[in-house]
Amino acid sequence: MARNTTARGAGRRFPGAQTWEKTPRWLRLTLMWGAGLATLAVIFLLLAVAFAARSLPSYQELKAAQNAQTIVVRAADGSEIFELGPSYGEWLDSDEIPDEMKQAMVAVEDRRYYSHPGVDPIGLARALYVALTGDGRIAATSTITQQLARNVFLNSNRTLDRKLREGVLALALEAKFSKEQILELYLNKVYFGGGAYGIDSASRKFFSHPATELSTAEAAIIAGLVKAPSRYSPTADVDAAVARAQVVLRLMREQGRITAAQASVDPSAVKLKKDVGQNSVRYFTDWALPQLDLLLPNTMEPIEVWTTLDTGMQRAATAAVKANAPKGTQGALVSMDRDGAIRALVGGTDYVTSNFNRATVAQRQPGSAWKLFVYLAALESGYRADDTVVDAPITIDGWSPKNYNGRYAGEMTLRQGFAYSVNTIAAQLGNEVGFGTVASMARRFGIGSDISTYPSMVLGTSEVRLLDMTRAFASVADGGMAVQPYGIAKVTTADGQTLYEREPPQQVRLVPDYVASQMTDLLQAAVQTGTGRAAQIGRPVAGKTGTTSSNKDGYFVGFSSGLTTGVWMGRDDNKAVAGLSGGAAPAKAFAAFMRFAVKDRPVEPFDTDTDLPEWQVEPDEEFYYGDPEDYYFIDEQGNLIEPGRRPSEEGPASEGATERPRQPGEGADGEPQAIDDDFLDRAIGGNNQGGQGNRQQPPAQQPPPQPRPQPERNEPPQQRQQIY
Repeated sequence: MARNTTARGAGRRFPGAQTWEKTPRWLRLTLMWGAGLATLAVIFLLLAVAFAARSLPSYQELKAAQNAQTIVVRAADGSEIFELGPSYGEWLDSDEIPDEMKQAMVAVEDRRYYSHPGVDPIGLARALYVALTGDGRIAATSTITQQLARNVFLNSNRTLDRKLREGVLALALEAKFSKEQILELYLNKVYFGGGAYGIDSASRKFFSHPATELSTAEAAIIAGLVKAPSRYSPTADVDAAVARAQVVLRLMREQGRITAAQASVDPSAVKLKKDVGQNSVRYFTDWALPQLDLLLPNTMEPIEVWTTLDTGMQRAATAAVKANAPKGTQGALVSMDRDGAIRALVGGTDYVTSNFNRATVAQRQPGSAWKLFVYLAALESGYRADDTVVDAPITIDGWSPKNYNGRYAGEMTLRQGFAYSVNTIAAQLGNEVGFGTVASMARRFGIGSDISTYPSMVLGTSEVRLLDMTRAFASVADGGMAVQPYGIAKVTTADGQTLYEREPPQQVRLVPDYVASQMTDLLQAAVQTGTGRAAQIGRPVAGKTGTTSSNKDGYFVGFSSGLTTGVWMGRDDNKAVAGLSGGAAPAKAFAAFMRFAVKDRPVEPFDTDTDLPEWQVEPDEEFYYGDPEDYYFIDEQGNLIEPGRRPSEEGPASEGATERPRQPGEGADGEPQAIDDDFLDRAIGGNNQGGQGNRQQPPAQQPPPQPRPQPERNEPPQQRQQIY
């Protein structure tokens, strides 16, 4: 009997068919759609990878590509002080890179580097699991290839779109290049901090030798930097760098990449390159380099910036601030040459701890150092250094200033009032010349911050920048000429082509030279006998102290031998500092710095000889009457004195004098007269015999002005044109 095999075969089902048929229809549709979408996704991914691989630059193009502009900063003597932007060092081929360096990088950054296709599926699955069972955040899972793709082609934004593109590019890189080529690109391009891109640049920066000479411990230090270059930088935190290197060595040992003996090396024994001046120099470069945006056209080519910084002065400034700043305080120092060139700039006691620039950004009250502008306004309005004023209680619009010692000394000269920083004298002067006039004087000398015009402003209650105050004192040191601070002298390309070179600005006079000379006289007195005695350095120094209420700020600004230096000290939280005053720590820091800064400069005595203008030498009322040589004077006996003669202080001009008789047609000075005597007799109605006739006194003039009027009344027009 034949079997019906056909019918029996037709009735067979593949294993699991019955189960599939019993699966709910919605689930079967979901699985089918899922499989279809996954297939489409794979096809799309393959197409994307293929397209990306075709679009990638060649290997040689990737080697030559740089990600940013390199800026080499040089000091005034041409020595290199800082390098900003990528420093790539020498390119090392794969066979030139020490095996320890390769193994260290793979161990700490991508342990399955040689087995994955650019994206690590195991690492990705683990990250997803942690995200689902933890706080919901996906941990970093970038492979070495993904990091290379991000560094070369993308940015560091933590977005899903960027992560997907990073994965596609990583797969494309793996499809186009070998593992050794990718690792070579990575090790030559990854950022290690401090501007160093690539292992050769990092090795030279941190260890002073090329990467071909890296030891196992040094390789571990460099490999540990990739995770957080600033946190683990050996120049910023040696302990953190060593601890991170120990982690790298442990991972290399666990993964069998080095032996136990190799893993026992001590990273702390590695000899690091000394980073001379790198710390405080950054305050200067942070201020100067942003100015390149204004000085240069848009360019991405490597450039060299030649600055005004003196490295020796910079080290001395850093040491002076650190040595003299009271515990728990910050300090800042600015020193500029007579042409405005910044020779030293310190914005704090430690740049690594705080990069806030207290020299160029912070605004603090200058205290009595502000009196510079009060006295400048007074001197310009007609006061002289030897004029007497009275130190006594005074109230202005309800404000009653008190002196630092709580006492009043009575009559004193302006020089003494300034030298001993008497508050009541400054208040009287400010009230007399006008607080708006004082504010205008400060603006004229470069103070750019907000200035109060309340009476208390004369004591330095308006906040200012140390750089601006130093600039103002430098302008006084330069005889009243405006000084413009600058830090960049020229900019060149790497091959020496000049892109920018500073030209001396047009000279602008801020105050007459006799005002600047008298101000210098007052400033010198403040250091010789007044509150600034701690700033003495064995050669002429002129300067002014400043201390704010409750000893929150201490200021000293002064100049000597063509160099002007300002020092500030205080707390960032503006709390009081016990014992802080401008005449103590800031003045001592000034002296410590200036002894070094001017040691090779000639001693320059100050020119305080004041050649006052005629309008200020003569009595004020005479200024209104024209040329003083045309005045008529009367001696003590009531006799007229001819024009051009003045009564002497000892007595009448004719006393004890023997004069020859005047000849006809001759004037009192012996020169021919412009008109004859007969005409004069008829004109004045007298008998002109030898010039000794009874000439009548000219009609009464208008009442004389006050002994010391406001500047708007008695300052000559030509003087105003000169000042402004």
